[in-house]
Parts: sequence; structure tokens; C-alpha cells
Amino acid sequence: MTPETNRNSNFYRPPKTGRKSQREAEYYASSNAGMSNTHLANRQAFYRHRLIPNQLIDTNNRSTKTTIFNHSVSAPIGFAPIGINKIYNPAGEAAVSKVASELNLPYCLSTAGSTSIEKVASANGAGTRFFQLYMPHDDELTVSLLTRAWENGFDALILTTDTWQLGWRHDDVASSNYAFYRGFGADLGLSDPVFRRRCVADGIDPDVDVVAASTKWIDSVWHGRAWSWEKIPWLMETWRGISGGRPFVIKGIQSVGDARRCVELGVEGIVVSNHAGRQVDGAVASLDALERIAEAVGERIYVMFDSGVRGASDVVKALALGARFVFIGRLWIWGLSIQGEDGVRHVMKSLLADLDILMGVAGFNGVEDFNRDILESDSKNYTLMQKNL
Repeated sequence: MTPETNRNSNFYRPPKTGRKSQREAEYYASSNAGMSNTHLANRQAFYRHRLIPNQLIDTNNRSTKTTIFNHSVSAPIGFAPIGINKIYNPAGEAAVSKVASELNLPYCLSTAGSTSIEKVASANGAGTRFFQLYMPHDDELTVSLLTRAWENGFDALILTTDTWQLGWRHDDVASSNYAFYRGFGADLGLSDPVFRRRCVADGIDPDVDVVAASTKWIDSVWHGRAWSWEKIPWLMETWRGISGGRPFVIKGIQSVGDARRCVELGVEGIVVSNHAGRQVDGAVASLDALERIAEAVGERIYVMFDSGVRGASDVVKALALGARFVFIGRLWIWGLSIQGEDGVRHVMKSLLADLDILMGVAGFNGVEDFNRDILESDSKNYTLMQKNL
């Protein structure tokens, strides 16, 4: 896989196929908010922290295994929730969740997914799976989604709070690239009895006019108004009542104040994330936010991380700075876009191999070895060249 440079994004891009739909998928996967300054900050933060290898450590019996919410998994790595997978490959979320189960890594299904809850669960089999919620402005619909998720084996709820509307992304705006208004990303709604009733009430046949139904779906779960902290107790109580008390997580936390608010409310976990730089341009790097948040609340809440991870050393750095688990996004999307299920499998097996080898050559026997002492941080000014991104 060869990196290309996007004028705004500085990311890897899948090879061009010449098809308009593929170009739109490339733009959607690689686009960032504004001038991509938050994405750049994410990568610079990783660059500032350097690993300190240990020598003459017997690592012949090392292990990447860990646990998350009482699930034993192969590594402290999970599949981040990403929507509309079918714009990258027709197999969509089902292919990704299948690979996650094979590798014994947690899979998170997005509310904006292009495959139903039931089909994703079937593909995931006995795997560990969580449900990511973009909360609708319709409590009955929210309850319906949570009930379906729980009944299909999704046993932790992750509420994303940083994307009640999309950030300003130049490439997507310039190309009118909004797959949801073209009939993609509404499968969770099209398969939901409450949402289907809402469509019929508005004169939409969801089986015939998929575009109109999809537009209504995304307008129901994203657009309109932002939620506030006052809604969180209701959602927590509702989920715990449905699931018998399974974990409730908030994703998108970037400040110590918000992390402390989560602790006060009794939230089981947080994901420190700036949505990979796709929402707020010029925001704090996710890794810098993680370091401060973990120091403040890491002993009182299960801290997880995503945004900007490109390899095993990034995973280790995030864990060393206080995360207990790391979610991966764009890496497997690139694999899915290039070679479908096989591409996802190749990328994630490669990442696991990268982690195992790094532990072996750097003198680490288990994830419990990753702490602040294994890092040296450079706080001086420096120039990060494009080739290092």
C-alpha cells in the first residue's frame, strides 16, 4: 500500500479506480475538518513521544492478550465504529465484524452503518461486539435500537457525543459527497419497526423510496439539535434497564472537565477521541488530551482511546499514557476499500503482528508493561515533515 497526499488531509488514499463512487469513498475516508490541523496535531503528538526499549529481557513467552468489560480478547485493540461501510465494499459491516470475531477483537457497530444490527451480529457470531449510538431525537426509536442491539449480543453501549452534525470537510463539500442522501447508511433504520412506522406516517415507503427514507433516517439521528448532559441519566438508565446493567461509555471526550463529569454521573468508560480530526479543526491532539485525562481520572473510570493511530508503536504509546484500550479506524477501512474482507483481515493481522514483534524486540512481555516510564517525550519545537505522517 502506497501513501498519497491529499491537498487537505495528508493521508493514505486507496488507489484511484476512475469510478465516481470510489472517488467519493476515498474523499469520505480521508477528509478532515477545515485545514486538517487537528489530524496533523494527532500525528505530531505521537511523534513527540518516543519509546525506550529494554534489553536482555526474556520475551519468548510474551502475550498481547487483555480484557475489556470482562471479555478476554487477543489484544488491546478494537474496531472503531465507522458508518456506511458499503461505500468502500459491498460486503460492508458484515465482512468487518466477521474478521473481528476471527481475530477475537471487539467490534463496534455504528448507528450510521449500512448493514442491519441483525446481519452484523450473525456475521460476528460469538465475537465481542459493542453498539455505538448516535442518539435519535425520538426516545421510542432510541429504545428500539438499544433493544435490538442487546437482543443481538451487543453488550456495551458507546454514545458518540462529538458528531451531532458533520464538521466542515472541504473535499466532501466541494464534491457534494454525502452518501446518506444517496441511500447509503440507513440500514439500521430501514430494518427498525419504529422508524418504518415513522416513514409511513410521513408518506414514505421505505422499501420503495430508499433515498427518502435514508434522508429521514440521517436527519433523525444527526441533524437538528445537540444533546446536553441532562439527557445522559435517562439514556444510562434506559440502557442498563434493557441490558441488565451492561457498560455505558461516552466517546468523544477531550477535556478533563468532561471526563470528570462522566465519573460523577457513573459512566463506566470513556473514549478519548477527536473523531480523527474530522469534526473540529485546530482542536487538541487526542493523545495530548489522553495524557491529561488519564492523570485526572484514570483510576476511577475505564479510559479508552482513538484518533490518529497508524501502527503498533502508536498503540503502545497510547497505552503507556493511560489508555487501557485503543480503537482503530482508518486502517481497516483502507483494507476494506482495497480488498474487502481479505483486506480487513490482512491489515488487522499485520497490526497484531506488528504489536507482537515490537514487544519482542523492545523488551515487553505484556500490556501491563506499558506505562509512562517507557516513554521519552520531546516538548521542544520541531518541524514534522510530510514524509513522517
